[in-house]
Amino acid sequence: MSTDTPDSPSTSPFSRLSPNIQEDLKKLQGAWIWFVALGVALIALGVSALTYSSLYTIATVEVIGFFLILGGATYIAGSFFTGSWGGFFLTLFTGVLQLVMGAICVKHPSEAAIVYTLLMASFFMVGGLFRIVAAVSGLFRGRGWVLINGIITLALGVMIWQQIPFSGLWVIGTFLGVDLIFNGWLYLLIGLNVRRLPV
Repeated sequence: MSTDTPDSPSTSPFSRLSPNIQEDLKKLQGAWIWFVALGVALIALGVSALTYSSLYTIATVEVIGFFLILGGATYIAGSFFTGSWGGFFLTLFTGVLQLVMGAICVKHPSEAAIVYTLLMASFFMVGGLFRIVAAVSGLFRGRGWVLINGIITLALGVMIWQQIPFSGLWVIGTFLGVDLIFNGWLYLLIGLNVRRLPV
């Protein structure tokens, strides 16, 4: 007869799960250090991206260019295997367009970064205006937060737009750095919480 009670320290909230799931949780707990290491590495990389935003902007655009070239080559090669299908020219045109865009990104990364930044600023301004109009004209819960989000997004887009072409050299790298830091912090928290799993 078991002497364990619900308040017993040996009782785990996962004790009712199947043995296979419990074993997987133990393996996950054993790998907590890798989550922490990945989080710290991403945070360090994010801080580096914020510090050298121009360098990371150029590098990001070049990486995008290489992927576009790879995708374009795949589309072009695939278009010749479509046979008599009517989508041959559309597939071929898409591949050539991606190939040209990729080549421009790799050969002229600074100019491409400015174009990408202009598009980003345009999306921010349009998205911010849409949120503001939706919050002002609609009656729904949380519209105050939507309005604040819209104002911030619109202001960010206007700020980026006004600083073109200079903003084209730091915006992408800065956003990349912020994203890396947030993702790194998330992995760090996951690792620390996985370590404390009562399994």
